[in-house]
Amino acid sequence: MFKLIKPILFAFYPETIHRIILNLLLFLRYIPFSGAILRLFYTYKRDNLEREVFGLRFENPVGLAAGFDKNGQIYNDLANFGFGFIEIGSLTPNEQMGNPKPRCFRLLEDNAIINRMGINNRGIKYAVKSIKKRKPKVVIGGNISKSTSCPNEQAPVDYERSFAQLYDFVDYFTINVSCPNVKGLTKLQDITSLAEIVDKLTTLRKYYDEYRPILLKISPDLTYEQMDEIIELILVSGLDGIVATNTTTKRENLKSSKELVDSIGDGGLSGAPLFERSLEVIKYINKKTGGELPIIGVGGIMSPDQAKQMLDAGASLVQIYTGFIYTGPGLVRSILKKISK
Repeated sequence: MFKLIKPILFAFYPETIHRIILNLLLFLRYIPFSGAILRLFYTYKRDNLEREVFGLRFENPVGLAAGFDKNGQIYNDLANFGFGFIEIGSLTPNEQMGNPKPRCFRLLEDNAIINRMGINNRGIKYAVKSIKKRKPKVVIGGNISKSTSCPNEQAPVDYERSFAQLYDFVDYFTINVSCPNVKGLTKLQDITSLAEIVDKLTTLRKYYDEYRPILLKISPDLTYEQMDEIIELILVSGLDGIVATNTTTKRENLKSSKELVDSIGDGGLSGAPLFERSLEVIKYINKKTGGELPIIGVGGIMSPDQAKQMLDAGASLVQIYTGFIYTGPGLVRSILKKISK
């Protein structure tokens, strides 16, 4: 069915179709048994798919990466497609509009997307209000970032504000310092800046009764020397895991014409071309830490075989996004069947 409607969906501008799908999922809440029907077609439950990672129990290891449910509106609706966890955000302390449009583009020949959204979202308070209204039925991760208007030297305070407001409403946190679409954000991966942010959050966590795991999302464009510094910081700081990887600014080995790619301009590339680099990073982190650091593998997973490769390479869990868009919602069930065997 998805193959039939895909040309229609792809006739729309990417951000437009995202908004249509979001509103459709919200509308389906009012249709009796719609959620049950979706679960009948798309979920796949087996005992051997369950995982316990950084102290949380996951019904299965396949999650949806941040960026789809930006504001914490449709996590339960998305869970009907079989996901074991949903990461909302990225969220900032206050609402921000993001970068000027157009800001999201498909590379059809590459099964890829280039986006420079600029972390558009309605802010932490909106997400909290939404979660209060609808109790999560799936593990929820809160992906947090600094505001675009916040200078880097004040970034730790921005992260701290988001962390404190969202703490009681999500199951784990992901620190986003690797999105290439916010000016200066990736500079926070510098070990000095990153250490200050991490120290703020791990110290604040001590004052809460419930323990929330904190993960760090890294760029695929880091050098191995930079990765070594970040891994060392994670291991000594009390962070609970790593998300590898975010989108890339590189444009290597693309099938799309150089003219098309150049006309799009800046932005983070996701999808099939990112897979090999993400897999390489996961293997490196796993080897470097002796398999002791939990990894969420994300980046370019377009098939069940690729999801299994990431798990075999050392990832404890995986996330999809662009593969979900290009392949359709049946991808989750296909992955679960593959790894269950």
